[in-house]
Amino acid sequence: MLERFEFRDIRQEEADQAVLIEKICFPPNEACSEKHMKERIGVTPELFLVAVDKTTGKLAGFLNGIATDEEKFRDEFFTDASLNNPKGKKVMILGLDVLPEYRGQGLAREIVRCYLQREEEKGRKEIVLTCLDEKVEMYKRFGFVDLGMSDSVWGGEEWHEMTYYLR
Repeated sequence: MLERFEFRDIRQEEADQAVLIEKICFPPNEACSEKHMKERIGVTPELFLVAVDKTTGKLAGFLNGIATDEEKFRDEFFTDASLNNPKGKKVMILGLDVLPEYRGQGLAREIVRCYLQREEEKGRKEIVLTCLDEKVEMYKRFGFVDLGMSDSVWGGEEWHEMTYYLR
């Protein structure tokens, strides 16, 4: 099943697809705006990992983040791509998006696995994300550790802060 996907950095011409997928995968209060998504793609395409369906050539999902040496996840990472530090030892994950028709097939797990491996090869030390209560167990299965409630109030929600330590 997963052989039908190509995993790679996002391309600029895929920005509109990414914006649409974000709107499908997240409610309006949580979704990244078109402006911020396109800025992020412009500044940090190497911090996006897309899964391309080889049969259609379209994005099935993606993971994206911002590199930093900061200790805590903060909401400004969602809206200010200039906070990216290409040499940062941490990546703050800003979204994992998988279109509904591709869910339940292990694609999210594979995107995360490939992302963790890629960032470890780049010398990163830690991957941090925030998630709602209902996603905590999924991320634990992926190897993340729940650090408790985050300071993030993105979208007016309460988030768990989770981390994955790389070698």
